[in-house]
Amino acid sequence: MKKYFIQKAPFVVPTTDGKLIEEHHGLATTNNSAISIAHMIAPPGWSEPFQTPEFDEYTYIIKGKKQFIIEDEAVVLEAGQSIKIEKNTRVQYSNPFDEPCEYLAICTPAFSMDLVNREE
Repeated sequence: MKKYFIQKAPFVVPTTDGKLIEEHHGLATTNNSAISIAHMIAPPGWSEPFQTPEFDEYTYIIKGKKQFIIEDEAVVLEAGQSIKIEKNTRVQYSNPFDEPCEYLAICTPAFSMDLVNREE
């Protein structure tokens, strides 16, 4: 029995906002509730509603820039930078810039719609 698993077919999450989400490890792909790892590309002008997730979220920016509104502070990350946002923190993610933003998102425990607590 192999002690490793190579993900060759990440789950592409269906979206309606032009954002590419490829989950490599997590609930949708490997039924792992402890961690999720996703590759994402957020198009220019993309944003999500505020949320208060019940998981820690780490973001690493590969290309472009991404804006985070954390509680009531705006933070912008650029390529090569990363951030950890503690669980139970109100946050909004967006790309108000002219170029796509490519990044990795890692959530512990794994991302789930039941734990993200998005606002209407």
